[in-house]
Amino acid sequence: MNNKRGIAQAFANPPLGLTLRRATVFDVFGMSCVLIRSITLLCEADHGNNPKKLAEWTANKDPASIRQWIASGAELWVGATGDEVSAVGGVRAAGEISLLYVDPDRSGQGLGSALLTRMEASLRAQGCSLARLHATETAFEFYLAQGWRADGEQTEWNGIPQFPMRKSLHPAA
Repeated sequence: MNNKRGIAQAFANPPLGLTLRRATVFDVFGMSCVLIRSITLLCEADHGNNPKKLAEWTANKDPASIRQWIASGAELWVGATGDEVSAVGGVRAAGEISLLYVDPDRSGQGLGSALLTRMEASLRAQGCSLARLHATETAFEFYLAQGWRADGEQTEWNGIPQFPMRKSLHPAA
């Protein structure tokens, strides 16, 4: 397996000033803002500024929905700079990354990579040896650069292309 970049990231420190931690109910407003801004501003290639697609994608990204996710035991993560939520991620127990969004003002600064590495470590700690996710067109190249691989045919969710991906969580030999 050729995954040198993934190994380097596993031991990399998060960007200066970034704290990676489990989300709490005190984060729901910041998380909602990051999710909606990221989808709206960074994922234009996916939704094409189509109001219906945007509304469907962001419908459950409000503070009340996020509060319910946390209350139900969902494993949600934030990347925070100071008191401000700058990145949001989610993990499902079945070895799936369910969310990964970065505030547009912080995009390209390593927050997404750092949070993804942290969530992969969480899955590894749960005993998962293989992680899966569904990438958008916007995020597909990002995940490839993080050691993920395409895993099947493209699907759609509410008219938005989804690309199944997988990554081995075993250490490289």
